[in-house]
Amino acid sequence: MKLAIQYASFSYPGGAASLASTLAATARAADEGGCSRLALIDHWFQMESLGGPLEPMLEGYTTLGYLAAVTSRLRLGLLVTGVTYRHPGLLAKQVATLDVLSGGRAFLGIGAAWYEREHRGLGVPFPPLPERFERLEETLQICQQMWSDDQGPYDGQHYQLAETICQPQPLASPRPLVLIGGGGEKKTLRLVAEYADACNLVATSPEEVAHKIDVLSRHCAALDRDPATVEKTIIGQFDVLGDPDGFLRAMEAYAGLGVTTVWMGPTGDDPAASISRITETVGQRLAAL
Repeated sequence: MKLAIQYASFSYPGGAASLASTLAATARAADEGGCSRLALIDHWFQMESLGGPLEPMLEGYTTLGYLAAVTSRLRLGLLVTGVTYRHPGLLAKQVATLDVLSGGRAFLGIGAAWYEREHRGLGVPFPPLPERFERLEETLQICQQMWSDDQGPYDGQHYQLAETICQPQPLASPRPLVLIGGGGEKKTLRLVAEYADACNLVATSPEEVAHKIDVLSRHCAALDRDPATVEKTIIGQFDVLGDPDGFLRAMEAYAGLGVTTVWMGPTGDDPAASISRITETVGQRLAAL
């Protein structure tokens, strides 16, 4: 099983002046520690659970461009981009740019978006959930088209593009990995089956994750797709350093379900040191699962 890092908080000693060096050190620790991916959360306002809008929050793709320059191996992306945050044509261009400048290491993590306060706060439309899912599907189609040889128009219900030109094309082959976050059984997992290379499920329990994977498999069957071609990743609250053996037992259960990647975040006031301790403590044993 692979270890991936999600970076969610930017509230560290030293304030804004220390953020660049803190982020760089954390990314290098993940890169050198054998982690497979590093993702930032994608918000304009910090979530209420992490202190709310008055806490610092960096724009995602700008930050990933910076991290691309200080790492060499990690795949980089957002976990996850809200579909309402960027026009899909511009989103496809941003991910392609990150992919080119990182040497083919970008991935697109995307979901239907949820944080209404930041939309209202910055004056960005926040349509009802059914429309956000419609826009999510069209965005996936647009990215797929822009990262191909088809430079023709796209005419959807919500988006109309006269020319889907994206030059340079991404370096990743056949295109950047697409990960859809969420476990909604009727819409989200159906979109995973049709458009995505990976899903990200909340690790509430092995039984619940097994159920979600079974639902995904049924969606894949309806589309004549092999469910084994969808990478299964999980995210949750894990006491890795406090109980490494318990963490590894839990991961063994998830690995038995076909989960190949677990996302976790740094802890404490020194995120780089936290990542180094995590990789040293469980990295090799996790990789052996």
